[in-house]
Amino acid sequence: MKKRLCIYKSNLRKSQFKNYFPIYRRFKRSFIVNFVTRMKQVEVINKGLIDYKECWDFQESLFKKTVNEKIAIRDGEATGPTKNQLIFCEHPHVYTLGKSGKQENLLITEENLSKYGASFYKINRGGDITYHGPGQLVMYPIFDLDHFFTDIHKYMRYLEEAVILTLNEFGIKADRVEGLTGVWLDGGTPNERKICAMGVKSSRWVTMHGIALNVNTDMNYFNHIVPCGIVDKSVTSMEKELGERQDLEQIKQVLKENMANVFDFDIIE
Repeated sequence: MKKRLCIYKSNLRKSQFKNYFPIYRRFKRSFIVNFVTRMKQVEVINKGLIDYKECWDFQESLFKKTVNEKIAIRDGEATGPTKNQLIFCEHPHVYTLGKSGKQENLLITEENLSKYGASFYKINRGGDITYHGPGQLVMYPIFDLDHFFTDIHKYMRYLEEAVILTLNEFGIKADRVEGLTGVWLDGGTPNERKICAMGVKSSRWVTMHGIALNVNTDMNYFNHIVPCGIVDKSVTSMEKELGERQDLEQIKQVLKENMANVFDFDIIE
C-alpha cells in the first residue's frame, strides 16, 4: 500500500507540520511519517454527464447513509468504519442557488431558462449562485471528516489546494484570494478572475457538494448570473487561459491524484 503524507504534498512549512503534529518535537521525522500515515480509502465514482437532480439525489443517498451509519456506531448498533466516496461528473446546463444566495443573482427569468436549454435549482449547499455545464469538471466528496480532521475551514482550504496543484501542473498559476472561497488567477490585481467555484454542506462532519472547475466550459452561460454573488469579479476557464481545448479526462486524473496526496488517502476505483 502506497504511503503519502499530505502535509508535505501540500507544501506546508516545517513549522506548520509541527503545529499539526505536536509529537514532532519528541520523535524523528522518519518515525512520524510512518506513525501519522494511517491510510484512508476513498472510492472514486465516475458518473460522466449526468442530470443535476439525479446526481444530487445520488449524493444525498450516500450522505444520509453515512450520517445514519455514524449515528448507529455512536449508539452501539453498528461497527465502523464509514465509507468515503469521491464523485466526478459533468452536468447539462444548470444554475444552482445556495442557501445564502439571492434569487436576483439569476439575471434571466426562470421561464426563459428553456431558451438556453438550462434548468435551475435551489439547493442545500453554502454559497450563492453558480453555473454547471458540459466541459466543466465537477467533483463531489462524500467524506466522513472524522477520518481526516474535524475542521470545515481546513477542509475547504484542502479542496482549494488540490485544485491549485492541478492547475499548476498544466501551467496555470493559481491561488486563493483572502476572504473569498474558490481558486483564482491574478488575485489582488484588476485582472482577478475565478476559475474554480466551491460550495459544500456538512452534517455530523460528513460532507457533500464540492467544486466546479472550468475546463472547456461555455463561458457565455455565466452572463446570465452574478457568479457566486460577487459583482466585481470575472470568471475564466482552462481553455480560455491556455488558448485551446483541454483533455478533461487527463485533468480529472491529475485532480484525483492531488486529492489523494493532499488528503492522504488511497484511491479505490
